[in-house]
This record gives sequence, structure tokens and C-alpha cells, in this order.
Amino acid sequence: MIRVVIAEDDLQIAEIQRRFLERVDGFEVIGLAHSLIDAQDMVEILSPDLLMLDIHFPTGTGLELLRWLRSSNQRTDVILVTAAQEVDTLREALHGGVFDYILKPLVFERLQASLEKYKTHINRLAALETLAQGDVDTLMHDSTSSASKEVTSRLPKGIDALTLNKVRGVFSDNQNALSAEEVGQCIGVSRTTARRYLEYLTSEQHLQAEIVYGTVGRPERKYLLPKKQSA
Repeated sequence: MIRVVIAEDDLQIAEIQRRFLERVDGFEVIGLAHSLIDAQDMVEILSPDLLMLDIHFPTGTGLELLRWLRSSNQRTDVILVTAAQEVDTLREALHGGVFDYILKPLVFERLQASLEKYKTHINRLAALETLAQGDVDTLMHDSTSSASKEVTSRLPKGIDALTLNKVRGVFSDNQNALSAEEVGQCIGVSRTTARRYLEYLTSEQHLQAEIVYGTVGRPERKYLLPKKQSA
């Protein structure tokens, strides 16, 4: 099992990440850190294989933790999951040796592709005794863009990743039930288009649908994030 610590100050997002990770075979969440100091402690004490790291924290940035990881020779790999879209942030993350950089809102298929790629990567390393140039090329030039292409190729006809992310983003900022027309207005597409994406997300269990009966007119189908299951 690949042992993972999630470092995310937003409790709800951290829980979503945990649930997503539990759906991918071969990975085990061993800690949730909601602050940088907790994340540092967990890395030092638990020695996880992988750290899922946000960038923005109330007391600093995940890039500071990344620099500490490298300066202290910690063997933990890092996947950044962040809303930070600045090119300089990505550049610094790459200099820090992150395995992947995933933008929020987090899409399960994108995370799954990244985790599967990471698992393949460490399995290849473990199987090697000596290096040939082909081995190095495979390990170092199998870029993360292939993960994005893999996700896109798995989407059904009529569903593109960009619009899908926009629809998911509407619900990351809104906990209310929304109709297809309301979602379409938020992202600038027709009600029919929005409904196609909403029904796809519902079929993948990323959203749930409910029927709302108004005082007049036909019942309306609305969509919302799945309710958390009680333990």
C-alpha cells in the first residue's frame, strides 16, 4: 500500500480528497493535516510515501513545506492540489520536484489518473537494478500531460474536460441545489448543455439529483453535492 498524508486546511475539501483516495486501489490515507505544522509533524513521524499538499494555508504556503522537505532530505513525494494558477507558483513547484500539479476544483478522474501514474512510476523504480537510458527516459519524460489525455479519452462523447471542470466549480462554491438552467447561467452555456454535464456527474456519483415540487408548474430536477454519510 502507498501511504498518503493529505495536507489541506479546508476540512470539507480534505474529506473529499480522502474519499477520492479511498476509491483508488493501492493507496491508504494515514493522516489528515489541516495546518502546515501538523503536516510537517506527520511527515517526520509517519514518513508517508506521498503527500497531497495544498499551497494556501493561513500561516504560510505549501511551497515553504516543499522547500523544507527537500532541504531535510525527506523521501516523501508530493502532489500539489491547489487553486493557485500563477505560472511562477508552478515553476517553483517544479523546481521543488513535485510529481504532479492538480488544479482545484478536484476532479476524481484527474486525481485517479495521477495516482495510477505515480503507482506505476514507483513500481518501475522498485523493479530496476541498473539503469539503461531507455529506463531513464521512461521515468523522466512520461509527462503529467499524459494523465490529462488519459482522463479526456475516458470521457463519453459530448463531455469535454474544460466544461466539466466549470460545472464542478459551480458546486465547489455553492452548497445549494441548482437547476440545469441556473448552472448554465453560471458558466454561460444552454440549459440543455448544462443538464448533459449534470447528468453525467450524477451518474458518476459526484452529484446527486432531487425532484423539487413548486406551487405551480412542473416538478423541477435540481442537483447538489452528495450528502455526507454518517459514520
